[in-house]
Amino acid sequence: MNRPLRPLLALPLLAAGLALPAPARAIDVTVVNGHPPIFLWVQHLTNSFIPAVDAALEGTGHSIDWTEAYGGTIAGVGGELEAVEDGLAEIGAVPTLFMPTQLPLQNVTYNTPFGPNDPELVMATLDMLHNSVPGMIETWHGFDAEYLGGGFALDNYLLMTNFPVRSIDDLEGRRIAAPGPAVNWLQGTGAVGVAGNLTTYYNDLQTGVFDGVIVFATAAAPARLHEVAPYVTVTDFGAQYAGTLVANRTWFQAQPEAVQDALRAGAEIYTAAYIAEQTERVAAAMAVIAPDPERLHVLAPEERARWAAALPDIAGMWAENANGMGLPGTDVLGAYMEAMAEAGADMGRDWAER
Repeated sequence: MNRPLRPLLALPLLAAGLALPAPARAIDVTVVNGHPPIFLWVQHLTNSFIPAVDAALEGTGHSIDWTEAYGGTIAGVGGELEAVEDGLAEIGAVPTLFMPTQLPLQNVTYNTPFGPNDPELVMATLDMLHNSVPGMIETWHGFDAEYLGGGFALDNYLLMTNFPVRSIDDLEGRRIAAPGPAVNWLQGTGAVGVAGNLTTYYNDLQTGVFDGVIVFATAAAPARLHEVAPYVTVTDFGAQYAGTLVANRTWFQAQPEAVQDALRAGAEIYTAAYIAEQTERVAAAMAVIAPDPERLHVLAPEERARWAAALPDIAGMWAENANGMGLPGTDVLGAYMEAMAEAGADMGRDWAER
């Protein structure tokens, strides 16, 4: 009896099918930040980082299926690094300014106020420090995080209040909110520093929890802070390094090289696009928050110097604290001040002087 030919003929086809490579599966990636997308550093995750990574992956056989988790959907402000460490998100835009204890080295600019008002200079310097001072990148590894490079710096910090300010004498007894270590900028001024962040500033000012905030123009405008704090004092606290993009390190190391390279390329493009738009927005933001010239005051240079001199040695105390944690605090401070001197930046005072 003749055997059916169909199954036998199918065997070579089946073998050929087994030899075919499996179709590439998109990699699931969640990006987290605690702030809502009204803020520029969150917007550019959507508008710059994700498209740049996707573009870099074209032709590699890899792709990413993105989930964007902003505004507290996975982590609140300051909880992003923990979400990345715990594997709740693969990528985090981590606001280091809210982590002065966990990430002290990354807070060097917040401990050297009255520095340059150029966010691009600040960003480039901090990226340089990450890649030149041993211990900077390793700090991230302690949280199972991989530094992707770049990040976001905030434009020149100023003071917004519900009362006029012409000198530090006007701050006596006033409750002023500031983010993270920026509370230290109020020491010696007579003001009462209160820790806060952009997600609560409006309501807290409106309800009288405090009388003013230390903030920057490009965030104050979309947050409408001028409605509850109409007096703007340009103090020139300086631009500040506020955060960076990191990946879960265990996850990152398990990814193909093409994916790793794409994420780093995306971080670089994100930073450049963010700073470019931020620079364009500053003047418009100032016009929004200070429409009344009678309520806008630029602190006189001698008063700015007086404020800087009134502060305790916050940079030295910060560096010693980092040293005590086994971190190169003094090295980072010295390298930062040296870089600022080479750039010709006015630092208000010599924070590295002992």
